[in-house]
Amino acid sequence: MLKQMNKLLRYLFFATIVKFVVLIIMGLNVRHREKLPSKGPAIIIANHNSHLDTLVLISLFKLKLLPQIHPVAAADYFLTSKLFAWFSKELIGIIPINRIDGIKQGVDPLTPCYKALDEGQILILFPEGTRGEPEKLSEFKKGVFHLGEKYPNVPIIPIFMHGLGKALPKGEYLFVPFFCDIFIGDAFFCKTEKEEFMKELNERFEQLSSEGDHSSQ
Repeated sequence: MLKQMNKLLRYLFFATIVKFVVLIIMGLNVRHREKLPSKGPAIIIANHNSHLDTLVLISLFKLKLLPQIHPVAAADYFLTSKLFAWFSKELIGIIPINRIDGIKQGVDPLTPCYKALDEGQILILFPEGTRGEPEKLSEFKKGVFHLGEKYPNVPIIPIFMHGLGKALPKGEYLFVPFFCDIFIGDAFFCKTEKEEFMKELNERFEQLSSEGDHSSQ
C-alpha cells in the first residue's frame, strides 16, 4: 500500500510541479527529442551544472516511463536525513551508491546500477561526478565506462544542457527563470578500451556543446 502511494506521489510530483516549473516557468528548447530511448535498459549521461539538472532530464520523458527512470546519486549526499532520503528515493527515484564505503568494504559501488539495468531500467548519470561551473564541462569520471563495459549492448545517450547553470547554479538556492537548450546526441555503445571510450565520450560532448554555442549566436 505504501509503495503504491509513493508511486502515485512521484507521478503527481512530476506531472504537476516539475512539468509546470520546467515547461511553463522556464521553458525548454529540446533538440533531437526523437533520440531519447523509448524503453530500457539505457544509460543517459549529461553535463551537470545545476540543482535542476535531474528534474529536467526526467521531464524529457513521457510520464508512462517514469517508473523506469532512475538517476544515480551519491548515498553520502542524498541520504543524510530521513526526509531528504525519502524525497530523493521515492519522489526523484534515485539509485543511491556508496562511493567510499562500498570500495572500503570491497563491494562494487555500481552493483545497484547493474541490478537496475538487468531489470530494464533507464539510468541517468553525470560523468563529471558533481556540479561544475555554469556552462563549463569538467573532467569526466570513468564510472560510465565500467557500466558500458559490463553492458556493451545497452545504449548510452549523451545529453548536453545549456542554461540551467544560470537558472540555479551550484551553491545558489534562488531560482532565476532562464530559457534552456537541451541537445540530445546519438546513442552509442561501449565497444572499446577505456582510453578510447573516454576520448569518444569527450568528443561527443564537445560536439553537442558546440551545437549549443552555434544556436546561441
